[in-house]
Amino acid sequence: MRPNVTTSALASATAAILLPLGVTAVARADAPPKADGMTPLRTIEGISEYELGNGLRVLLFPDETKPTVTVNLTVLVGSRHEGYGEAGMAHLLEHMVFKGTPTRSDIPEMLKARGASFNGTTWFDRTNYYETLPASDENLEFALALEADRFVNSLIRGEDLASEMTVVRNEFERGENSPQRILRQRIQSAAYDWHGYGRSTIGNRADIERVPVANLKAFYEKYYRPENAVLVVAGRFDPAKAVEFISTHFAPLTNPDEPLPTTYTEEPAQDGERTVTLRRVGEVGLAGFAYHIPAGGSPEFPAVDVLAEALGSSPSGRIYKAVVEPGLAADAASYAFALHDPGLLQGFAEAADGNDPRDVLAKMLETVERVAEEPITEEEVARAKAKLLKQRELVANDSGRIAIELSDWAAMGDWRLFFLYRDRLEAVTVEDVNAAAAKYLQRENRTAGVFLPTKAPVSVPVAPTLDIAEQVDGYTGREVADLGEAFDVAPANVESRLTRTKAGDGDFDLLLLPKQNRGSTVSARVVLRYGNAEDLSGLATACEMLPRLMLRGTSTKTREQIQDELDRLQARLTGSGSAGAAAFAIKAKRETLPAVLDLLTEIVTDATLPADELEIMRKAELATLKARLVDPQALAPNAVRRRLSPWPSDDPRYVPTLEEEVARVESVTRDQLLRLKEEFLNGDAGAATFVGTFDVDDATSRVKTLLASLDGPVPYRRLGDRAPETLAAESLEINTPDKKNAVYFNATAFALSDTDADYPAVLLGNFILGGGSLSSRLGDRVRQQEGLSYGVGSGFSAQALDERAAFYIYAISNPENVPRLKQVVREELDRYLAEGPTDEEVEQARGGYLQQVAVERSDDGELARVLSATARDGRTMAFYETLEEALGGLTAEEVRAAFARYIDVDRLVLAVAGDFGKDD
Repeated sequence: MRPNVTTSALASATAAILLPLGVTAVARADAPPKADGMTPLRTIEGISEYELGNGLRVLLFPDETKPTVTVNLTVLVGSRHEGYGEAGMAHLLEHMVFKGTPTRSDIPEMLKARGASFNGTTWFDRTNYYETLPASDENLEFALALEADRFVNSLIRGEDLASEMTVVRNEFERGENSPQRILRQRIQSAAYDWHGYGRSTIGNRADIERVPVANLKAFYEKYYRPENAVLVVAGRFDPAKAVEFISTHFAPLTNPDEPLPTTYTEEPAQDGERTVTLRRVGEVGLAGFAYHIPAGGSPEFPAVDVLAEALGSSPSGRIYKAVVEPGLAADAASYAFALHDPGLLQGFAEAADGNDPRDVLAKMLETVERVAEEPITEEEVARAKAKLLKQRELVANDSGRIAIELSDWAAMGDWRLFFLYRDRLEAVTVEDVNAAAAKYLQRENRTAGVFLPTKAPVSVPVAPTLDIAEQVDGYTGREVADLGEAFDVAPANVESRLTRTKAGDGDFDLLLLPKQNRGSTVSARVVLRYGNAEDLSGLATACEMLPRLMLRGTSTKTREQIQDELDRLQARLTGSGSAGAAAFAIKAKRETLPAVLDLLTEIVTDATLPADELEIMRKAELATLKARLVDPQALAPNAVRRRLSPWPSDDPRYVPTLEEEVARVESVTRDQLLRLKEEFLNGDAGAATFVGTFDVDDATSRVKTLLASLDGPVPYRRLGDRAPETLAAESLEINTPDKKNAVYFNATAFALSDTDADYPAVLLGNFILGGGSLSSRLGDRVRQQEGLSYGVGSGFSAQALDERAAFYIYAISNPENVPRLKQVVREELDRYLAEGPTDEEVEQARGGYLQQVAVERSDDGELARVLSATARDGRTMAFYETLEEALGGLTAEEVRAAFARYIDVDRLVLAVAGDFGKDD
C-alpha cells in the first residue's frame, strides 16, 4: 500500500527512492531504562533498544517537540524472500493485513477515526506498517494493540483475496504505464541471474492473479513472527507507558515451532555487459545503466554512495554535464541501492527531443567508465558528502520520519547501521571513492540499454557476506543537543504565540512564530505577489518558470555555486511560481538562516536568468510534458479542469490543453522572464512567514532589506476567480493505447466560499464520502468490496476571497473494469446524496478530520503555508478555531442537506482515459 505519487522530473523520482538517510545526535548514549518483561540492550543517540523474551526487538525514540506519536512495525520479509510462484506475495500480504482480524473488522476506519496518517510499504528486504497519530496514551496503546493483533491474527480469507488481488493487479498495471519504471525493472532483472533482487517487489501478474489463499496464509504464518520483526515507537510519549503497553500486547506472542527460514542465494560474478531494449508507446526516450556494488551495511558502501552522487547530481554531476548541459538529455540522475545483500548503482536519463536514447546511453557510459582515467576530485567528493550529509541533517530532527527510515537499516542487518553509515560517510576520502570506482565501474560489471560484445571478459567478484554484529559491537554513538520544546498546534495557541506585522511600504505581511525546535530548525516561506489580469496576459507559463530560473544564477554565483552554498549551510531553498505569485520555501537552522536569507535577497534582486539554464529547464519541462501527452493520469484531469474554467485563452487563469502547455513552454523567452523580474516584482504585496527557532529581529531586518531592493512599477491587483455560470453533465473518453491502467476523474465547480455557513457541512460530507481514502464510502465500496481500484477517493476545496468551490472523484482501474467502476461510483454517490451519512459516520469523521489537520499542522513547513494563507485572506487562526467548533455541532441531516445542495449530478463532468482497444 504505497501512496500515489506523481513526479515531474526523473531526478526527483529517482533521488527520493534509495538514498540512505540518517540522523544527527539527538539524545544521550547510555543504557536504556529498565523494563519489566523487556530486556534493555542499549541506547544510541536517544534511541533505546529492548528485546522481548519472544525475540521481538523494540526501539523507543521519545521526542517531546512532536505533538504526534508514530508506531512502526517492520517485518523482516520482502520480495527477496519469495520463492518460485510467490512473486509479489510479500506485497499482496501487506494489503491483506489491512483487511481485519477477528476483533478488528475495519482497520482503515479505526485509524481514520483517530486522525491517523497511516500506510504500509513493501521493499526487497522488509515490509512495514506504520501510523502517526496525535500524541496521547490512548492513541499509543490503540496503535500498539492494533499492530500486535494484525501481526499474528489477520484474517487471510479467500473472499478478501479475490477483491484485493484485483486492487494489487491494478497497482501493477499503474506501474506498467510508466516506461521509466519498467526500464528500471528490466535492467535490474537482467543484472541478476539468481538473486531475488532481480524480481520487482510488485510481483508477477500471473502469481498475483493465481496465488492460492492457503499459500498466502502459509507465507504469513512463516514470516510474521516476533523474532522476525522490529517495533519502533517515536514522537511524544511516556517511555514507561510504552514499555507497559508493549509488554501487555506483544510479550504474549509466540513463535512457530518451525525455525525461521533464511535466504542464502548469492549472485555469481557478472562476466560481461548485458543489454535491455524496451519498446512501448511513449514520447520520451530513456537510457539507463546498472553496476553491481556492495550491500548497504558494507564499509565500502558510503564511498559508493558518494561516487553515485558525484556522477549523477544536478547540476554539478559528471553525467549531468555530459548529457544534459550539451542538450542530449533533458534530465539525468544516478543513485546507489542500499540493501541487505549486494545491490546496484543505477543511472537514468531522459533523452531530449530529437536525440536517440542510444546516443545518450553511449555518452553516459563513456563518462562513467572514464573515471578510471579521470579520477573523482577532492572538490567533487566534498560536494557530494556535503549534500548527502545535508539530506541526513534535514531529517535528523523529525522523529516520525526516523521511525520509518529505521525500517530499511534494520532490514540491512541492524538498525545501528543508521548511525554507522553517517560516521563512515564523514570519513570517506577521495582515495576511497576512486578505489570503489576502479573496482565496480567496469564494462563487464554493467547492465545497460545496448549490447556490446567482448572478447576478453573480466570477472568482478561479488562483495563478501557481512558480519554486521561484529561491526556494531560496542558502538555508542554521539552526545545529544537541542532537544527543543513541546508545542501545542491548536489554532488558538498558534495565534497567541504568533506576531503579525507589516514589512516595507506596501501591504506585505510578516508573520513570526518562534519556538524551540529539535536541532534549532526553522521553516520559512516568502511569497511575492505581483501583477494583474491585464498585464499578465500571455505570461502565465513565464510566471511558473521565473522563481525556479532565478535560483539558477546571479551575477556572482552560478547555479552550481548556489547549490554548493546551500549544501554548506545544510539548508534547502526552493522556488515555485504561479500567475502573479513567486514563492520561496526555506528549511534551515537558526545559525544558518541569516546567510540563507542573504542568499535569497541576492537571488531575488540579482538573478541573471541565464539563457543556457533556461534551455536546460525548457528541455526538462518539455520532456515531462510530452510524456504526459499519453499519460491517462494527466489527460483525464486536464480535460475536466478545462471545462470547469470560465476564463478565455489569453487570461492568465486559463487552463491550457497539454498540447498548448508544450507550445507555451517552447515559446517562453528570456525577455519575458526579465520583464517579469524587473517590472513586476516589488514589495507591495505578499507575506514572509517564519516558524521555528530563529532570531526575530534579525529575520525582520533581512526581510525588510529584501523588500527594499524590489521596485517594479507594475501595480498589483489580485487575480480573482469564479465558478462557471453554466455547466452541463458530460462524459468524455480518451483512448491511450498501450497504457494498462485507466484513470477516472469526475468533477464539478460551484459558487461557495469557505466563509459560507454551508462550508463546514460540505467539507465533512466529502471527508465521509471519499476524503478518508480507504476508510470512506467510496473506498469501502470501490476498493474494499469490489476490488476495482487501487486508489479511489474524492476531494473538495473552497476559496476564501471568491465564491468558487470544486468537488471531484478520482479512481484508477483496469480499462476493462471502467464500465463497472462508473456504475459503482454513481450508485454510491446517488445513495449518499439521497440518504446522507449516518450519525455514527459523522461522529467518527469529525474526530478523524480534526486529528488529521492537527497532525498536518505539526509540520512547520505546512504551518508556515497555512499562516501565509491567512495573511493573504485577511484572517487569523481564529478562522480554523471557528471552523472546528462548527464541525463539532453538525448533525447527519445538516451534512446531507448541504452536500446535496451543492453537488449536482447534472453538473458533473467525467473523463476516463486508458487503453480501451480503439484506434485513434
